[in-house]
This record gives sequence, structure tokens and C-alpha cells, in this order.
Amino acid sequence: MGIKTYKPTSAGRRHGSVLDFQEITRREPERSLLEPVRKSGGRNNVGRITARHRGGGNKRHYRRIDFKRDKDGIPGRVESVEYDPNRSANIALISYRDGEKRYIIAPLEIKVGQNVLSGTGADPLPGNALKLGQIPVGLMIHGIEMQPGRGAQICRTAGSYAQLQAREGDYCIVALPSGELRKLHVECKATIGRLGNTDHQNVSVGKAGRNRHRGWRPYVRGTTMNPVDHPHGGGEGRTKGGRHPVSATGVLAKGGKTRKPRHPSNRFILRRRKPGKHGS
Repeated sequence: MGIKTYKPTSAGRRHGSVLDFQEITRREPERSLLEPVRKSGGRNNVGRITARHRGGGNKRHYRRIDFKRDKDGIPGRVESVEYDPNRSANIALISYRDGEKRYIIAPLEIKVGQNVLSGTGADPLPGNALKLGQIPVGLMIHGIEMQPGRGAQICRTAGSYAQLQAREGDYCIVALPSGELRKLHVECKATIGRLGNTDHQNVSVGKAGRNRHRGWRPYVRGTTMNPVDHPHGGGEGRTKGGRHPVSATGVLAKGGKTRKPRHPSNRFILRRRKPGKHGS
């Protein structure tokens, strides 16, 4: 998928770019797989803002995605490749032989009319889902489970992929996009191939209005606020905050540890994504 620029008829058009959507083969989504989305504006169940700078944006329907890929042994045919407003990657509509339809995240090489299969006996081809213990070492994978049967949690964004490095007993060693090396159980499922829409990260927004369409409201620096509103606020004239950078609630914003030191999954990390850090 390529990137398209327009004639600079305005300041926003001059620096903005969009995807050309050459891979998209269908404009309207499958109605049976749609769900309504109720916007929260970044507020929790008692009305307090827990995610700042959220609100507004275009209305959208949620597309139910098959992250578990649990239709083992039933061949499916790719009916279309579609745009999904809820994620950076494209999605593919799969029509299975038993009549059921499901959405999956579209790999890079997937084509309309292609057959996909999951479970034991599936070939290690893009779009097929197998357990890590059945995937040849060295292949690129995405949509990886962290626990068997839980559904894909790793590598779900556009252009992302991980690599199966080795297999030791009941565990496989997977190199993640962040640089982390992690052990995952051989019963965890993953999908073969790299995710498509690789040019998503190269798109230039161009103007603030496009972020408003996505549901992102303006960001205000803490140093311009009053002390009652932000830890960096107050002072005479412009200041640098007077302390290490923190969020509005006082949490360290740069380099502060957020993972619990005795988190259960720490023991499966062989190499952390940050240099000089090692798994515990």
C-alpha cells in the first residue's frame, strides 16, 4: 500500500499525506460482524477522566476480529480485504466452508480467493494459524498468544512481526518487535507472516483537525498550567518544571518503572527491550 499526497491548496494539505488504499477490495463491512461502540471520552465508570486528551471523533462500528483462530481443520476463503477504523492494520473477511464468516487481521501477502487454515496440518503459509510448536524456526509470525487459548495479544499493529528463534522443551523463544526475547508455551497459537499496511507509520497527519477526527483532543503542557492542575505548573514566568518530568498525577514520565517487580510473566523474559535490563 502506497502513500498519496495532494496539491498544496492549504497549509494542512501541503504537509499531509494519506494511504492510497490499493489493497482494499471492499468498502462496506460485513453487517453480521459489526458491533456498536459507545464513546467514553476517556472517562471511567464513575465519570472521572482516566485517559487524557480523548473525546469527539468520527463515529465508527467495531468489527469483531477472530483473535483465537479456533476453527481448526475447516478451510476458509478470503472474500475481501477491508479498512478497519479501530486499528492500524487492515482486516480480511474469511468465509469458511461451514458457512460462517469471520474477520482476521490481514497479513502482507494475503489475496482475495486465497485459502487459509488453522490448526494441526495447516501449511506454514501467510494467513494460516498454528501452534508455536508446529511452526518452523526462523519464520515471521504475528497475532501471538501469551497463554494457550486466550487469543492473540502480541504483534497486532500494521507492519509488525516477531520471529521464532528456537524451541526448548515446552517453550519457544520469540524475538518481539521491541527487541525483547520472551519464552512462550508451545501450545500458544500464532499466525504466519508479517502484517500488512506497512506504510501506515509513514503517513503525515498534516493538520490538527485529522487528529480530532480520530478522537484525540489538544495536548496542553504541564508547565503552562497552575499548580492546582499539574505538578509542573506555577512559577514566575517560564520554567522547566523544577523536578523530574511527571504526569498530571505525579507518575514519572521518562524512565520510571511501571512493571511490578514480581510480575508472573517476568520469569519468561530472557532479554528486555531496554538495554542493560535482564529477565528475572
